[in-house]
Amino acid sequence: MGGFRGHPWRICLHAFQTLAFGHYLFNYQYSFGWGYGPSMLPTFLVDGDIIIFDRHHRRGRDVRVGDCVAYHIPVSPDEDGVKRVIGMPGDYILMNSPGASSDRMLQVPKGHCYIVGDNLPWSRDSRDFGPLPLALIKGKAIAKGQISGWHPWKWFKPLENSLTTDVPS
Repeated sequence: MGGFRGHPWRICLHAFQTLAFGHYLFNYQYSFGWGYGPSMLPTFLVDGDIIIFDRHHRRGRDVRVGDCVAYHIPVSPDEDGVKRVIGMPGDYILMNSPGASSDRMLQVPKGHCYIVGDNLPWSRDSRDFGPLPLALIKGKAIAKGQISGWHPWKWFKPLENSLTTDVPS
C-alpha cells in the first residue's frame, strides 16, 4: 500500500501543526492584501497591487512618519485601509494645505497617529475621522508587486519610506 503512511492520529497531529503554523505566520508575522482605490496613487495602483505587511508593527509598534500602514477604518469597523503616517504622538500637523483659507494645526494626541492618503483629493483619512488610535494599526507595508510570469524574485519590490525628517539648514 503506497501513499502517505502513518497512524491516523499522527496525520491529524501533522495537519493541526500545519494549521497552527499558518495561523501564527499570517496573524503574527506577515500577511498580504490587495490594494484597490485611488487614495494611495501613485504608491499603489488603483487595482491590482499585492501588498505584503509586516505584522510585527501591529498597534503602532516601531511605526515612523512616512511608513504606509494597514489599519481598521474607525468609521467602518468591517473595513481595512492603507495610508501613510504623517504624524506620531506629540507631532504638530497642519490640517489643510499651506495657503488654504484655514491654517489650523493639531497636536497628535498620545496613543494616536495621523494618516493621509498620497492622493489627497481621493482619500478618506485622518482629515475626516481624526487621529487614528495606534491600536487600530494591523501592520506596516513592506513590499508591493504584481504576480506575473514565473519569476517570483521579480514579483515584489520593497517599499521605502519616502518621507524624511531631515530639516534643511
